[in-house]
Amino acid sequence: METTELVHYRRALKRKNYSTHTVKTYLNILDQFMRWLTVPLSEVTRNEIGAYVDHLLRNRRTPKTITCHLQTIRLFFDYLINEEGLPMLNPVTRISLRLPKPLPRHLKDDQVPRLFGVITDLRDRAMFMLMLRCDLRVQEVAELTVDAVEYGRRQIFVFHGKGAKDRVVYMSEDARSALLAYLAKRSSKAKGLFLVQKGPMRGKPLSVRGIQKRIEYYARESELNVSCHQLRHTMATQLLNADADLATIQDLLGHGQITTTQRYCRVANLKVQRDYYKAMEVVLQRTQAQQEDDEGESMESYGDAENELS
Repeated sequence: METTELVHYRRALKRKNYSTHTVKTYLNILDQFMRWLTVPLSEVTRNEIGAYVDHLLRNRRTPKTITCHLQTIRLFFDYLINEEGLPMLNPVTRISLRLPKPLPRHLKDDQVPRLFGVITDLRDRAMFMLMLRCDLRVQEVAELTVDAVEYGRRQIFVFHGKGAKDRVVYMSEDARSALLAYLAKRSSKAKGLFLVQKGPMRGKPLSVRGIQKRIEYYARESELNVSCHQLRHTMATQLLNADADLATIQDLLGHGQITTTQRYCRVANLKVQRDYYKAMEVVLQRTQAQQEDDEGESMESYGDAENELS
């Protein structure tokens, strides 16, 4: 059962238009923290926060997870202090855990047809083709509606994406064809785009976990290490290798910060390779021209010296 503080905080988050998923995540983290606490919230200091970090480390939580806990707890105390008038200093003053920065994992060009070669179900093919070609997150795909797609203009309107942001993404011809093939077979008039096809939940929108289970099945069938999010990584890397502007990729992915998109520059080796050789050609041409100029000046100087001696 939620405490009074968490009930009030839930309302505050909803008033600020936080997504249902974010509210659930925040409250789950705070519930864990408050169950662990042995002192009232007003008496929490940096010592308790440090002890809680040690507790999470003993439970083998990753640095990324621990950082998420600390950020959530800091926001909660900001709320208690600024909106509830709790007379204290925020005990989470600095988050100094060193986070690893792994490269985004993506499929190689020859692995993409290998994956889609085992996806014969029309719904699943359309679903994963949209992730690959339109840079959609799994949550965004699960919440897509039939009305969100404009087939003539090959556009998809993503409402309330990550960070409650709306954006427009575009469909390639193969993604559009896959989607139309699925809709031609689908008989339901439900608003949700991708529906459960069997069992007691038939006709209901497919859940995030349901979509993830499908990609896990196809990963086993194709013997590839692939996830839903890797399809996004694959598209971003392909766009960068095709010389798409970084700001364009940022907009398509729905990234709030360009630094998040810049991670793909570290894996898009084809673009780096092309840029290197293109620039190196210019460097070598200039070097060669400079050498020819220097040799010409040397020959002129040598000729002048001979004339003087004669």
